[in-house]
Amino acid sequence: MLKLGILDQSTITEGSGPKEALQATTQLAIEADKLGYSRFWVSEHHSSKALAHSSPEVLVAHLAAHTSRIRLGSGGIMLPHYSAYKVAENFRLLEALYPGRIDLGVGRAPGGRPLSTRALQEGHYHSADPYPQQIIDLIAYLNDAVPADHRFAGLSVSPSVDTKPELWLLGSSGGTARLAAQTGASYAFAQFFGTPGGREATEFYHDNFEPSLMSPVPKSLAAITVICADTQEEAERLAASSDLFFLAMYKGMELPYLPSAQTAADYPYTPYDREQIAATRAYRVVGTPEQVKARLLELSEEYKTDELLIVSSIHDFEARLKSVRLVAEAFGLGSEAGAEEAEARS
Repeated sequence: MLKLGILDQSTITEGSGPKEALQATTQLAIEADKLGYSRFWVSEHHSSKALAHSSPEVLVAHLAAHTSRIRLGSGGIMLPHYSAYKVAENFRLLEALYPGRIDLGVGRAPGGRPLSTRALQEGHYHSADPYPQQIIDLIAYLNDAVPADHRFAGLSVSPSVDTKPELWLLGSSGGTARLAAQTGASYAFAQFFGTPGGREATEFYHDNFEPSLMSPVPKSLAAITVICADTQEEAERLAASSDLFFLAMYKGMELPYLPSAQTAADYPYTPYDREQIAATRAYRVVGTPEQVKARLLELSEEYKTDELLIVSSIHDFEARLKSVRLVAEAFGLGSEAGAEEAEARS
């Protein structure tokens, strides 16, 4: 059975502000918990006018307090900005508070422009790429397995608990797939970025996975833009908001919000703009519940994974809720979650 989760970026929508965006993320997480989605991840972005937060670990704690079953995680922590030890401490604390419900997704991208990167790394100097060693250190810290010859031998991570968060390496390239396979971490491919090569990257990961303290077997997923509505026409109308948002990004313009469907419809697109949008649509799933289900099952086969995260950038919040409800209904997620809960009680 295909598992479905949600990745939410707390996007500020045209006509609203960051408080409303964070309230929407919270409501969406509560709804996802009720509907039977497997995970709910939140992202990290810095100095962005259109995204409402930059601290996924803080938001995960808030969301976990408002839900009861669903796994909560970072999608992801931009690790080169931080100490791997401090990240391990943060997520061990979250795991202690919400056992068996915490995912630690990490990435190597800056999550912002050069100016915010400089501010985040002020006083730090990296003569080489620190990320591979940070992953090795993170695995040691999370498992209380710092080797005797480690530069911080004898170091422990508090709180000491008998479970650990799942470690996921987030990427959109073969390099991250290689590192995830070598370190035995789980691997998440960001298809919603619109980058090709996902099938090859996940195939390499599964073929070359080496068991580790984090997991004895490979585990992968892909994050995909999904916009679902009762009709194809309505889904296309709703998708126009994110079409315009990402088009502006590709053209080097940063919109301060996710535009409304009407703003997107009124935009004076050039022939080049329409070609760019059409190319991007190849990586998105837009349609009715039946169409969305069929395409997601195809992508599951393509990526050789039994789990997908959906990203639904829809301006109207009620339409966004309806989209995730329609997808959940198409896959029977609610009935499955209910059966699992009944089995746990028996």
